[in-house]
This record gives sequence, C-alpha cells and structure tokens, in this order.
Amino acid sequence: MADNNAKFSRAKNTQNDEFYTQLTDVSKGMKNYKKFFKNKIILCNCDNPRHSAFWKYFHLNFEALGLKKLVSAHYNQVETTYKMEYTGGNDNDMEDGVKTPFKGNGDFRNDESVELLKEADIVVTNPPFSLLREYIAQLIKYDKKFLIIGTQNALTYKEIFPLIRDNKIWWSASGCIRWFIIPNYIDKKYKLNDNGERVAEGDRSRWWTNIGYKGRCEKLMLCKKYTPEKYPKYDNYDVINVSHVDDIPCDYNGAMGVPITFFDKYNPEQFELLDARDYALNDKQKNKNTFLIKDIDSAINGKPVYARIVIRKRIMNNGNCD
Repeated sequence: MADNNAKFSRAKNTQNDEFYTQLTDVSKGMKNYKKFFKNKIILCNCDNPRHSAFWKYFHLNFEALGLKKLVSAHYNQVETTYKMEYTGGNDNDMEDGVKTPFKGNGDFRNDESVELLKEADIVVTNPPFSLLREYIAQLIKYDKKFLIIGTQNALTYKEIFPLIRDNKIWWSASGCIRWFIIPNYIDKKYKLNDNGERVAEGDRSRWWTNIGYKGRCEKLMLCKKYTPEKYPKYDNYDVINVSHVDDIPCDYNGAMGVPITFFDKYNPEQFELLDARDYALNDKQKNKNTFLIKDIDSAINGKPVYARIVIRKRIMNNGNCD
C-alpha cells in the first residue's frame, strides 16, 4: 500500500507541475526589471528551449536587454537531456545557440545544473510547484537574484514565511497569473488562447523575487480609525481582525490580522511581520505548525474568516489620523 501511495503522490506532483507559462505573462512579469538584465547571465533552469516562453522572451529581446548570455536547462524525468546557451547572433531564430548534452536528466538539483546556477547572475523560470520549497532554498543558498513563478499560497509555508519576514523574498509588482498552458494528455477543463494553446486555471500564482523595484517600499497611507466594534479580536488570538488592507487603522499599534493580499502593499520599513503563535491564547494554537492564523483558528465569535497574516506597525500613528 505504501508503494502505491508513493506512486500516486509522484503522479499527482507530476501533473500539478505540468503548467507552462504563456509568453504574454512572461513579458508582463519582466516589465519592471528590464534595467537589471544588462550585461547579465540569465539562467532558465527548468525550461525546454523548444517550448519555453522564458527562453523565447529573452532570446527575442537579447540585444534590446543587453544580455551577456542566456542559458536554458532542459529536464526530462527518465532521459539524459541538454543545455542551450546563446550569446547573441540572430535573436529571432529560437534555434540559434550552442546545444550541449548533459550527463544527467537536467534536474535543477544535479551537479551539472548547480554549476550553471553558480555562473548565473539572475534566474528566471517557472519551477515545479511541488518542489518550490527546495527550489527557493537552493537560490537562497547560492545567493542568487531571481524572478520565479510560484503559488501564492507559498507564503503560508513554514520554510518560506521566515524569508519573507526577513526581507529576503517578496512578491513582484506584476500581479497574479491564473492561466497556464497544459499538455494535451492532461484531462482538465481548458480554453484556447490566441495561439491555439490549451490553457487552464492553475494555482493562483505570483512572481516571487528578491530584486527591488520602484514603488516597492512606498508608504501605505492609513486613514481608518480603530474601534473595538469594527475590529474584533479572534477567539483564539490576542489579535484584531482587519477585513481589507485599506482598512488598516492608523491609530492602532498592536497585532493585526490582515488578508494575504497585504503583501501586494507590504513595506518592511512601515510594518513588521509577526508569528501568530506568539499571540495565541491557548496551547493548541501555540503549538501549531504555521505562522499564520488560518482555518478554524481564524474564527471570530465561532465563525472563521479567511487566512490572516499577523502584522504590527513599525511607525506609530502613521497615516492621516487628524
């Protein structure tokens, strides 16, 4: 039974990872970062260059972005694969580049792939969502700049949240990605995009990055005033509930539970992220394996709300409270 469960889990992860990014979404994701690419080596280490929108975007824009080199690593579960390297020539010819066979299958954890990572300046790709924790840990280990796609819910992972709290990773300004290209063999409700490709809704996803952008640390103006009636506390936490980011009160300096969309406007100079367990009122919540308030623990008068991040203002009474 255990072996069958393992096979099922592998199959499920493989299907969940078979979501490919559309070129339009790659282009939108890069618009705030173009100046960072000049004279840089870009690595797309989860990408078959024959199909990858990342390879296509950077190849087409190689000269315009002033890139030094573009590298793509092709992965295959069971076969040896190859890397492609492009240093300029014919940007419009996607086959223009040097193809070199791997000894292995192109997995980002293989020694060959790690050597490519060490050489790269910026990593840009859509990694396997089932391996996102491990993938980001590797980027942090080798101190690499990156722009990658990952599920929005990754911020709830115990391995990811401390990186957000310590200002080592954040969401870019490019918004959500909902629609992904899927292979023909995946049985899932789909529609056709403008290129005739099958696209389906995947996990609501974001661009995760450690590259700053203009406007990231703009101060969020606060104008609402606190009242116990409007901002009740959770049943199990000494934390007030804030239903919408725009409703964060300007005159409350304690712990507040806010929606996860708060990260779109998160300024680490204005707010600090807190561990919800530090504000739990009983041992059951104190021993939870999560930094957030979620599920039944988010209840107010017995009625749960959506998952909440716990924050506190660093700057007292900031905003317009007059």
